[in-house]
Order: sequence, then C-alpha cells, then structure tokens
Amino acid sequence: MDNLLRMPRTETMVINVGPQHPSTHGVLRVLVELDGELILRAEPDIGYLHRGIEKLCENRTYHQCLPLMNRVDYLAGEVNNLGFCLAVEKLLGIEVPKRAQYIRVMIAEFTRIASHTFWLGTHAHDLGAMTPLFYGFREREKILDLCEMVSGGRMFPLYFRVGGLAADLPEGFIPKAWEFVNEFPEKWKDYDNLLTENIIWKERTVGVGVMTAEEALNWGWSGPMARGSGVDWDLRRDRPYSSYEDFDFEVPLGTKEGDTYSRYLVRMQEMLQSNRIIRQVLEKLPPGEVKVSDPRISLPPKEQVYSDISALINHFLLIKEGVTPPKGEVYQAIEAPKGEFGIYLVSDGTGQPVRVKIRAPSFVNLSAMNRLAQGRLLADMIALIGTMDIVLADVDR
Repeated sequence: MDNLLRMPRTETMVINVGPQHPSTHGVLRVLVELDGELILRAEPDIGYLHRGIEKLCENRTYHQCLPLMNRVDYLAGEVNNLGFCLAVEKLLGIEVPKRAQYIRVMIAEFTRIASHTFWLGTHAHDLGAMTPLFYGFREREKILDLCEMVSGGRMFPLYFRVGGLAADLPEGFIPKAWEFVNEFPEKWKDYDNLLTENIIWKERTVGVGVMTAEEALNWGWSGPMARGSGVDWDLRRDRPYSSYEDFDFEVPLGTKEGDTYSRYLVRMQEMLQSNRIIRQVLEKLPPGEVKVSDPRISLPPKEQVYSDISALINHFLLIKEGVTPPKGEVYQAIEAPKGEFGIYLVSDGTGQPVRVKIRAPSFVNLSAMNRLAQGRLLADMIALIGTMDIVLADVDR
C-alpha cells in the first residue's frame, strides 16, 4: 500500500481561458483541459456577444442593414458592406458604373491593409512584441483618415450604397491616397525587419498550428488561413467581382505544411499586393457616375430634392420603403481579409429581406481550435488565436 501511495499520478486540470478580452481577440471562452502545460482539449465556447445581426436585418430595409454589416467584422466594415451591396444588386439584376466599381475596390483594399496591420500588431503583442503594434497603428490611422474623408466615419465608414456609392471622391482624396501608396512599401519594411527573421518570433510561430492543404479544405478554411497551407484560391482572382479582373496582382501562398509562421508570411505579402491594386486603381480610375441612374434604387441629387417635388417624393419613398428586389434568393461571396465572407439573401418582393444568412470566415476558422491546440503547450494557444485573426462579432454575429 505504501508503494502505491508513492507512485506518481497524473491528473488533468480544466481551466477557462476567457471570456475576458486580452489575448482572445474578443469575448471568447476556451475550455482547456491540461496535463501540466500540455493541452489535451481546447473547446471554444461562443455566444457572449448576443448580436443577432441576421435577425435584425430581417426587420429593416436593405439600406438599413448596411450599418449592421459594418459591425460584423468591425475591422473590415466596408468589405462586409461591399458583399451585402453586391448581393442586393444581384437580386435587383443591376451593375453599378465602372467608376463606382473601381472606387469600391480601392476602399476594400485599403480596408484589407488596415485589418492586416491591426492583426499584425495584436498578434505580435500577444506573443510579447510591443513595437509592431505601434507601427501597425501608424499606417492604420492614415487609412482611417482616408475613410473619414469619403464618409465622415473612421472605424465604421458608410460609403457604399446599393447601386453605387454615397458620393464621388472628395477633393484632396486622390493626392492623400497616392501619398499612402508611395510610402507604404518602405513602412512595411519596418514590420518585416522586426519580425520575419526574429529568432524569438520564429520560435513562437514555426511549427505551431500545422495544417495541411487537404485538412484546411476539410475544415472549410478560406482566405489567408487556407492560403497559408498552400491552397491556391482567392475569390478576387477566381470569382472576380467589382472589376477585380481589371487588375494585376499575385496571390501569396504558404507552405503545404502550413503553420503560424506561414500564415504570417502570407498576410505580410497580401498587404503589398493590396497596395499594388490600389496603385492600379488610382492610375486607371475612369470618369463617370458613381451610382446607377435608376430612381427606384438611387436617391436623387440633393439640389433636385430641394427644388423638384417629384424628386422629393422619390427621396421620401426610397428612405421610407427602400429598394424592392423581385422575389428570389442569391448568395454572394467576396474575399474579406479573414476569408470568404458570404451573404445569402431571400427576397419576397418587399422592401425588407425575408432571410439573411452570413457566412462569416472567423466562425469557420475558429472551429479548428481543438484540432490545432491538441498536444501543444498552453502558451501556443495564444499564438493560435492570434494566427486565426478572429473577431468575435464575426463569430457570434
């Protein structure tokens, strides 16, 4: 009996990581079973945000849904709005003017860079590097300044509309955009010099969260998460929308045995490619209108509203009742910074959607948490949450 009492025993311990915000990128609770510091099980527990955005949209006009879409992935609001506008325009059977398409691409790529710089700063900060956070916010603030110029909003700009844009680019925007495009490659080198060959960074990321291309597809991964494992798929190139086919860019890929470091390299290169697309937009930006000239879809010019009674009535009806797509259903997918962002809409012919379903990339990516964390140390789980670039509003909606 004494010998039995002296024998070593292994007992597991279950702890909560979250739902407090630090290092979980939102109100995420992960139920972790540990054997010492070794993870045996890591089950994400979601649902703390109580957003209910999809049901809220079903009680609003299509245009009233845009502020809600802004808050799904709140680091890439205008990209979400682009997906929603494209879905409604598909229902309506319309195509917005070329100038509006180009400007949409430019704003979407600015948003991608802003999202990736925020990811880079917070991911590095989670693993102990503080400087990249300040450098990332340096460029992100310049992009938010540009968003403020076109819409008046910074984190939640509302510039896109069903049928085009709220207005044309304001005076002074293009020189500011050129300034950013010309400066960004040099600024990007600061991130690269700090992290890419940093031995501590590589120790924390290389070999952590390995996922093969086949496994990534089986888990439903998309965007940088899938491309980090070598999956050669980008909706901007393979299912182009909003004139992406007019622009020349590369799709960065990681290794077939994708890990946290590989996904870091993919997102780093994506920022440069986004900058390359913006440069081409500025060079090729066509003249013309920025919204469809259909009074059933686009608001009349303000000067007409103040002087023409028919324009005033048209304005009133569009604000009150909204656009009325014909009966039908559509699915529209776009390449958001975190992966495939999809909008499924069902219309009954009225001014409000009957059903709205959002295919949020963070939700799908997070589902593989247990698969990635098993057998790793507890400290590695923080790296895994960071590499997924999740936003909890994109998970809970």
